[in-house]
Amino acid sequence: MTNKRLYHIGFGQEDLGASPPTIALLSGDRDRANFIAQNYLQDVRLLSQNRGLDSYLGYLPNNRPILSATSGMGAPSLSIVVNELVQVGIRQIIRIGTSGSIQPHIPVGSIVISSAALCRQGAANDIAPMEYPAVADPFLTVALVQAAQALKFEHYLGITASVDTFYEGQERTDSANPDLMRSLRGITEEYRRLNILNYEMECGTLFKMAGVYKFAAGAVCGVVAQRTVDEKVVLEQKEVAVKNAIATAIHAVMNYFPSL
Repeated sequence: MTNKRLYHIGFGQEDLGASPPTIALLSGDRDRANFIAQNYLQDVRLLSQNRGLDSYLGYLPNNRPILSATSGMGAPSLSIVVNELVQVGIRQIIRIGTSGSIQPHIPVGSIVISSAALCRQGAANDIAPMEYPAVADPFLTVALVQAAQALKFEHYLGITASVDTFYEGQERTDSANPDLMRSLRGITEEYRRLNILNYEMECGTLFKMAGVYKFAAGAVCGVVAQRTVDEKVVLEQKEVAVKNAIATAIHAVMNYFPSL
């Protein structure tokens, strides 16, 4: 750990006060990090907006310090942020993201809690070999499930496919590149048959980093696309899905994982 400000996140351990947080809620979208800070935390202080990676220090209603931080889009950006968060003392990270369902029974507006990830990510290969398991912390995952149950949110627990690209890697053809490589054609159906629940772009690398760096990681994502029906994000239901994912993470930290 260091007392210097880290190059990318723009703050250091000395900026976190006398009782520094050990847990961070990590969002790809800087607006989501801001929303969490302004609507769920108390005595919020902006730590940095360096490189668009907004980070906030605040307190939960039970007075526990916590960070709401931005990872940026994709695993390479997340890997930098997570490395530096660990350097300033963070020991538990919950990713709060968005996701596309690839199972017909998982609707837009619900949430997916990832128990593990099929990790098809180049950044992760720099952390550990391809064979290294990308698994969420079991205690943090159970806490997220208990929170979703208590809040009566429609939720699903299972394996997530973490890939590097939003279009080609998730077999989208309605884009600037409709001509996918042969290795990607039919991959969504293959993953569906393997009982993978959803696509997203960060948690596989996060889980591998957790194993190597020795911190606890979990992930909860709002479902904003139903890939058995359409490639597009359903904006009308995105807000409720994201808010439910956030509320699940907050409730888990406050009520079911008190030793954080």
